[in-house]
Parts: sequence; C-alpha cells; structure tokens
Amino acid sequence: MDKKKFDLTRFECLGCGACCRQSGYVRLGDKEPDIIADFLNMDVRDFIETFTCLTKDRNGLSIIDAPDGACIFLDSNGCRINPVKPSQCRDFPVKWRFLGFEQICEWARKNCASSQTSTPTRRL
Repeated sequence: MDKKKFDLTRFECLGCGACCRQSGYVRLGDKEPDIIADFLNMDVRDFIETFTCLTKDRNGLSIIDAPDGACIFLDSNGCRINPVKPSQCRDFPVKWRFLGFEQICEWARKNCASSQTSTPTRRL
C-alpha cells in the first residue's frame, strides 16, 4: 500500500468530529482542567469529578468518553469546548496522529484526494 503524503502544516480543522470519535486518552495538561472548568462555568473540582478520569499510568487526567465512545464534549454541533480544547486536540494531526487518520479525517480525505491519483473503484 502506498503511503499517502500531504502537507500537514496547511491543516485546517473542518469540524467533522472524526478524531473526536476515536478511542484513547485525551490527556489534560496542568492548567487545562482550570481553563476548561472556567469556560464551562464550573468549579474545577466538579469538572474533574464529572468529566475526567485518572489515566492508567496514574500520571495525569484524561477527558472521559461518552457512552458511544466519542469524546464527552462532542455533540451534534461539534466540540462544546472548542475555544479551550486541550492541546492534544489542537495539535492533531500536525504533532501527532493515529494510524489511518487520513481515511476518516475530512480535511485529510479532501487533501489526499486532490493530491493523489485515485484508483477507480469497481461498482457491484
């Protein structure tokens, strides 16, 4: 399989929410619980109790998942905390990405399609 390459420095989130539906931790930096709690008009202790869990390595906090496995802050309008979303979210996919992200990320799909010669698909 050919490795698809495109310029991630030109990445612009289209708000598709695909990355928000992937399993795994969204680790919070030291100040992020305070910032997000303030944005939600919550006491930081209530925010931590309601919306975070201790990571398995016990080295930090992570945002919990919704029952469907998506981020708890993802709703039908997108990210409820977008203006203050964690750095891990802001850094995706430029500083980190999961295997196969280009197949689900709307921006990557559009940019891969426009920069790659596609192989016609066979219709059944």
